[in-house]
Amino acid sequence: MLNKSGFDPVKKAKSQQWLVGIVLGAGGILITIPFIWMILSAFKTESEVMQIPPTLWPNEFTLENFQNLFENMNFAVYLKNTIVVVLWSFVGLFLNAMAGYAFAKFQFKGKDKLFFLVLATMMIPGQVTMIPVYLILNEMHLTNTMAGIVLPGLVGAFGIFLFRQFMSTIPDELLEAARLDGASELRVFLQIVLPMSKSIIAVQGILTFIAGWNSFLWPLIIANDESLYTLSVGLSLLKGQYIGNFALQMAGSTFMVVPIIIIFILFQKHIIEGYTISGMK
Repeated sequence: MLNKSGFDPVKKAKSQQWLVGIVLGAGGILITIPFIWMILSAFKTESEVMQIPPTLWPNEFTLENFQNLFENMNFAVYLKNTIVVVLWSFVGLFLNAMAGYAFAKFQFKGKDKLFFLVLATMMIPGQVTMIPVYLILNEMHLTNTMAGIVLPGLVGAFGIFLFRQFMSTIPDELLEAARLDGASELRVFLQIVLPMSKSIIAVQGILTFIAGWNSFLWPLIIANDESLYTLSVGLSLLKGQYIGNFALQMAGSTFMVVPIIIIFILFQKHIIEGYTISGMK
């Protein structure tokens, strides 16, 4: 349908959508090119990586760089430590869910003030609390231990807030009916609340995995023993010790980044929802 000026608004809107799509597509391609080059370079020899003009596709695929990571750079130890951190982070996810459930469905003295205090901790930069936390763990003789690495990150204000906001929408009548049937509070939480919170658990689980997998600064501060380092710290050591071996650096970066890329591609919808649900519930 034409307007008075002779233009079709529907056709104009479609043209604008196509233009925006083309611009965003071109921008996406430009952003992904470095990642593609990094991944393909991990399978190249050092001489080919340094070749000018550079090649995108390897002339000859090789796994030598990845073998060097595990044979000479202790990446197997770094991977094991990172997996331990991630698994304990999921234990913290369960604790966050329990705290969020308590704030959402229980009435106790000072509840609102305590919840505001939890939210206030989100305004404090993590760098500010690192020294006090380090001193506390040092007094507990937990420095340079795996417990010292995982304990400070078990519970987080954002996770508690996210679970609290979501669980506030669960009908109280459903929980009261379960209690009248003789269910304990733990059973109500495990068999009713958690199954109804699958979506928010999926969101927080993805964010927890990404945070645990990328853990760098705190393990570097609290651990002096290289056997306790995570993948991020190991990758930093790799760049320092093999500064001229770009193929090996590309292999280490690929090993570190690809799992995150896969998780983001598969669950990007949930990741985006994780930052919007807290403001909508």
